[in-house]
Amino acid sequence: MSELNELYQEIILDHNKNPRNWGIIETPSNASEGFNPLCGDHINLYVQIENDRIIDIKFQATGCAISKSSASIMTTLMKGKTLDEAKEIYNEFHEIITHGCADSELSNENLEIFCGVKDYPSRVKCASLAWHTFLDAIDKNNNKGN
Repeated sequence: MSELNELYQEIILDHNKNPRNWGIIETPSNASEGFNPLCGDHINLYVQIENDRIIDIKFQATGCAISKSSASIMTTLMKGKTLDEAKEIYNEFHEIITHGCADSELSNENLEIFCGVKDYPSRVKCASLAWHTFLDAIDKNNNKGN
């Protein structure tokens, strides 16, 4: 395993053991629940949006290391962003997990950890669960955050 792959594996394990933004927002402006029936990953995502900006974002989840660490990384990237910025980050993440990073220049280097996910089709759903749940939360409730 290359040093870079080992580093990425360490980052994933760290975010799994010590997830950032773990918890509940008692009265979120937006929330959604995601479930992957293929492997049992489950997430509850809470978002507080004010004036089209993500003020706070938290999650609670059960599942594999990739699913939980992806949620942790996603929440750290989304906090403080406008909804438009968050959707751009989501789009870049989606491009990476479906097509990889070989032909693209990343605008967010924190997403580089996901470059190899496309090589493991069974893990794409694990890595993307939190991200799809996030998009669902902001899309179905976006009028509450304005």
